[in-house]
Amino acid sequence: MSAGLSLRLAAREGRLAGPTGSMAPGLVQANLALIPAALADSFEAFLKANPAAFPLLARGRPGDPSLPELGADIDLRSDLPRYRVFRHGEVVADPVDITDLWRDDLVAFAIGCSLTFEAALVAGGVALRCHAPGKTCSAFDTNLPMQAVGPFGGALVVSMRAVRSEQVSLATAITRAHPMAHGAPVHAGDPQAIGVDLQRPIDGIGLSDIQPGEVPVFWACGVSLERAIGHAAPDLAITHAPGHMLITDFAASTLQNA
Repeated sequence: MSAGLSLRLAAREGRLAGPTGSMAPGLVQANLALIPAALADSFEAFLKANPAAFPLLARGRPGDPSLPELGADIDLRSDLPRYRVFRHGEVVADPVDITDLWRDDLVAFAIGCSLTFEAALVAGGVALRCHAPGKTCSAFDTNLPMQAVGPFGGALVVSMRAVRSEQVSLATAITRAHPMAHGAPVHAGDPQAIGVDLQRPIDGIGLSDIQPGEVPVFWACGVSLERAIGHAAPDLAITHAPGHMLITDFAASTLQNA
């Protein structure tokens, strides 16, 4: 059994409940969005118009909870540790299973995640306090607009990692080689320059403090999906809960630039 399938089964059986940040080093992790079929083409066009935020890994078929392109025996109704449910653009629940919410018109979109490149950062010598069991990076709203398409739009969300000042260039070079995991940072340094308040991490989770000698470095983040869904306000949409990703069977190196 692959490591990815083992972790998905643990989520399916209720044995994996926390953030997935350091659980699958070397494997591709993915953000998830489930969108009604009537909006799916507009949503895909929106993703492609904002490739840094939404590197598209796979699109499913209406009503199909599998994504065979990304792994064996995937069941999107139960294989993530936690989900986020939206009704008319508003968050209504964060369940651990969405089987009872599944509809025949839901279309799955899997989108690259920056948790994929964290193992490469650590292997490359970048010190990350957020890459450890039970820990995760933080995410923040910005004032950077995304390119709107159809009903989808909103402002970019970024993930933040505190990086030693002398390692910012190294972190940038390493992540630039992972365009399907958001690629290079969108900003480093003064958070206010992009409208970020470090005292207000999304959901209040993740390491958001900056220690002496560190620089806050920001990458485009898949939590931007939530802002797009809030903008479009479909009757139902479902995403991963922040930090609780779909773990695929693919090695991160398969999506890395040469």
